[in-house]
Amino acid sequence: MTSKRIFVITGPTGSGKTTVSHYLRSQYQIPQVITHTTRAPREGEVSGQDYYFETPTSFATKHYLEHVTYSGNQYGSSREGLAAAWEQSPLISIVLDTAGAVTYARELGDQAVVIYLEVADQDALIQRLTKRGDLPSRIQKRVASDEYLRDQALPTGLVGHAHVIVNDDWQTTRQQLDQLVAKYCPADALSKD
Repeated sequence: MTSKRIFVITGPTGSGKTTVSHYLRSQYQIPQVITHTTRAPREGEVSGQDYYFETPTSFATKHYLEHVTYSGNQYGSSREGLAAAWEQSPLISIVLDTAGAVTYARELGDQAVVIYLEVADQDALIQRLTKRGDLPSRIQKRVASDEYLRDQALPTGLVGHAHVIVNDDWQTTRQQLDQLVAKYCPADALSKD
């Protein structure tokens, strides 16, 4: 029987975390853990699909592995969210900043398969943010933030635990992801398109 694992996808802004998460979902049907927030849904967002949209009161009732307050709203990933995702598949994924990834590695041990994405050329990160439509003022603010600087290097808490992938070439990245999935789940246990 396949043991339950979570692919924790982390790295700097613009390194391709969401792309990797979508690839794991489309190629291997690995669901992403749905996280919680107290912010209001944006147009088109659906509770239970994009986030679990919570009130401050309901947010406080969950058992969080990690949570943060950002721009006055709370965000977090809960043990309840993990359990719901593991009901769908023994392999699940989540996108986290490096602080959250360290927490997952510490709390879940070998169940957490940490993928740290990096890009060799820092200017390429800025280009990716621009290409995806982020406003120049927002990009400037983001790259000046402590969180952005923190995520530029593999944290000490992930050394020896994380699989580091330099995401400069998508074909090479895909091959490394395929090898990682194969390592944790036999080919016949996952349906691959």
